[in-house]
Amino acid sequence: MTEPLKHECGIVMIRLLKPLEYYQQKYGTWQYGLNKLYLLMEKQHNRGQEGAGLAVVKLDSPPGSEFIFRERATGSGAISEIFGNVYRNYEKVPAHMFNDPAYASQYLPFAGELFLGHLRYSTTGKSGISYVHPFLRRNNWRSRNLALAGNFNMTNVDELFNNLVEQGQHPRDYADTFVLLETLGHHLDREIQFQFDKFGKEQGAKGEELNDLIEKNLDLHFMLNAASKNWDGGFAIGGIIGCGDGFVFRDPWGIRPAFYYNDDEIVVVASERPVIQTALGLDVDAVKELNPGQAIIVKKDGSVMFSQIQEPKNVKPCSFERIYFSRGSDADIYKERKALGELLIPQILKAIDNDVENTVFSFIPNTAEVAFFGMSEELNRYLNNVKLRKISGKGLSITEEELDKVLSMRIRTEKVVIKDIKLRTFIAQDNNRDDLAAHVYDITYDSVRPYTDNLVVIDDSIVRGTTLKQSIIKMLDKLHPKKIVVVSSSPQIRYPDCYGIDMSRMSEFAAFRAAIELLKERGMQSVIDEVYQKSVTQQDKPKEEIVNYVKEIYAPFTDDEISAKMAQMLTPKGTEAKIELVFQSIENLHRATPNHRGDWYFSGDYPTPGGNRMVNRAFINYIEGVDNRSYR
Repeated sequence: MTEPLKHECGIVMIRLLKPLEYYQQKYGTWQYGLNKLYLLMEKQHNRGQEGAGLAVVKLDSPPGSEFIFRERATGSGAISEIFGNVYRNYEKVPAHMFNDPAYASQYLPFAGELFLGHLRYSTTGKSGISYVHPFLRRNNWRSRNLALAGNFNMTNVDELFNNLVEQGQHPRDYADTFVLLETLGHHLDREIQFQFDKFGKEQGAKGEELNDLIEKNLDLHFMLNAASKNWDGGFAIGGIIGCGDGFVFRDPWGIRPAFYYNDDEIVVVASERPVIQTALGLDVDAVKELNPGQAIIVKKDGSVMFSQIQEPKNVKPCSFERIYFSRGSDADIYKERKALGELLIPQILKAIDNDVENTVFSFIPNTAEVAFFGMSEELNRYLNNVKLRKISGKGLSITEEELDKVLSMRIRTEKVVIKDIKLRTFIAQDNNRDDLAAHVYDITYDSVRPYTDNLVVIDDSIVRGTTLKQSIIKMLDKLHPKKIVVVSSSPQIRYPDCYGIDMSRMSEFAAFRAAIELLKERGMQSVIDEVYQKSVTQQDKPKEEIVNYVKEIYAPFTDDEISAKMAQMLTPKGTEAKIELVFQSIENLHRATPNHRGDWYFSGDYPTPGGNRMVNRAFINYIEGVDNRSYR
């Protein structure tokens, strides 16, 4: 993607099911859990460049000693920083003591059995160490300590905040992470109080016996169900409790992903499947996906249960996970991205008038490379059919020279665009920024025959289009192709997101700006005014009653008309080549990613009521010139 969207957050939860001595004997270190946590977080570094954090629980700490530890840091190097700080605790420990798992378990910080890791990429604009997960709620009761981390964004923070206030609480912050922490913490407190009354007041248990009974009978299903009844958003939320219980809970719409593996040694949950495969050396079938609305719960005694916290609702897993966010090394995602490239061939051939002999095909690095492979394979299949028809048409009369000419036909693929990653580090924050940013990409000279070849370049998506206009098209035009066809393996991005991607302003979308221009050019300003009035009229309605009237902005036009207008708007002055944009259809997106039909970015069909409220607010903000996110 030429203009990377804010990545989503990533989570990891690990529960060691054996004593630390077991891992020392089998793997040569009691740090097995810490090492796996580091690897799983580093392998998901694509999901968080603004901060990282971890929390660890010791299962059997005696009173008077710490049982829950946390480390957090900000910045792109946060993972190395937090683990450096953890391991720094061990530098002065004598080797014979350090290598003793019994000593480590009792005396060394972070030498625990339950781990929670988080990678942060803010979608709210709020930054600083206080917004880095895991969030921690402390208490002298082990079972009332809660560390929380997640990949989520809630659309109804105002409702959840007001619920806390109505219960008599005084939340310290409006951010959804704080609100969820206090919501879960409140219901955790109520669950513990219920168990306290049952075993303490009614049965007379005291001290450690009472603690043990509370922790053993702590009902996380009930707690999660009661806390999440009114949640509206996409989420995969992990929590670890000071008593040793842990959970990861996925939203009932299946918007955000969560994968797990468990055996008799370990339970691992992460945001992406291939990182678990890599860290544990597993085959693809060994790693499973949590179902929508399901939680994996691990109790202190090591028992693992899968609990349906909320029933699935209008299940629409995010398609952008497949197109862009998740690692392409996932077996299914790799196939899907190739399919996205394959399915574009009819449109590409139409754009170049089937002239594959005089066309160079390439991609915009780095995330479109897999779709490029799929496009290339389908082009070769197409060319093989062309060759077959030519040979069949000649029959036995074909000469050796003619046969050689047909067989020598090739699809011409080149690495035309190069991403100069080093340059990005030195971009100045001043008036020269745009000029420098335009050179983050470079081109391979003489890869195109001037004024003879068409040039087709595939990207995974086009959002704002500014880098295309300011950089990519200008550079490609220096090669003097007849025509430049920029292909997007995803459909036109028309609507904002509110479930964990920082893409919330209508003005960000080139497709929206094109539709607005078309309405104005064709004397249809009234459509804009009517959509605004409809949006304003319903903004105070309950979210369940709000309709996405922004769809009416696009309704008068075909996809091709909007694509043509986008091409016109994104063509820099002085460009010699003709510019055409080709987009994936929503139908083909669904064909390529049949199990991930969350397409609200393209269709405006939000899976939750809060989505319609958010797009309503985003359009009102656009018309009124308010440059705020449409969610908190």
